[in-house]
Amino acid sequence: MKRLLFYIIPFLGVLITFAAIVLFFNQNSGKGALQVTAVPQSKVYLSGKLIGETPLCKCDPKDVIPIGTYRIRLTPKEGNLKPYDEQIVINKSTLTVVDRTLGENSSGSVITLVPLSNKKEIELMVISFPDKTNVFLDNNQRGVTPILLKDVTESDHELKLTKDGYLDKTLRIKTTLGFRLKSVVFLSVNLNIASSSAQSSLSSPQEVKIEKVKILDTPTGFLRVREDSSITSLEIGRVSPGDSLELVTEKEGWFQIKMTDGKTGWVSSQYAKKE
Repeated sequence: MKRLLFYIIPFLGVLITFAAIVLFFNQNSGKGALQVTAVPQSKVYLSGKLIGETPLCKCDPKDVIPIGTYRIRLTPKEGNLKPYDEQIVINKSTLTVVDRTLGENSSGSVITLVPLSNKKEIELMVISFPDKTNVFLDNNQRGVTPILLKDVTESDHELKLTKDGYLDKTLRIKTTLGFRLKSVVFLSVNLNIASSSAQSSLSSPQEVKIEKVKILDTPTGFLRVREDSSITSLEIGRVSPGDSLELVTEKEGWFQIKMTDGKTGWVSSQYAKKE
């Protein structure tokens, strides 16, 4: 029998509590668990198959999910909000946790426990959208995203991310011996600041000039072009590393580009730079 480490997360505004419970599974089960919370309540699809509605926890030994990579899609039950679509990984004998606030100014997190080869080590990885976000662990600034911390103690911790122009995001986590806790965090724009910046730009117009954006290398070999400046926005095209495209406009974490077919769309500035 092998220990299965679970973390249950009640949604409390922007605060997520990651508290441990322990269950036992056959070591050859090759399965893991999935917990999903969302605001508003949403239908949950896993690789195109409806598996329930939020709040959802596939945590029962008879209801866990085979290990592997999946596409998760959250579709709000009411209103005209855009669905959330993301790739997740289910690891053996661990819990993957997805939390999302849907809407035009969405936010959320995906937390995964990844087994380490050295069972005496503990790691904490933090990735954010946008990147270069300040990372605080227990009120101590540790750097900016993306970041991998290897000097973390096995304990309860408070993880906080901050960035100018965005709302702070706080998560309560529990690191575990022999595991890397991977946190992918999506920050929401501070609309009050964004509105002030837009008004300031209108008051002080600048000379218009044509600029170019160069697409950088990506893990997938391509970069998605989205309809809006949001990771959950509809994909309308793809561009390749090395492409040089006209820059239409930009905002924090995003470039709006003109593709070769004349269409405009948004790409993450994490994988693009101005020439």
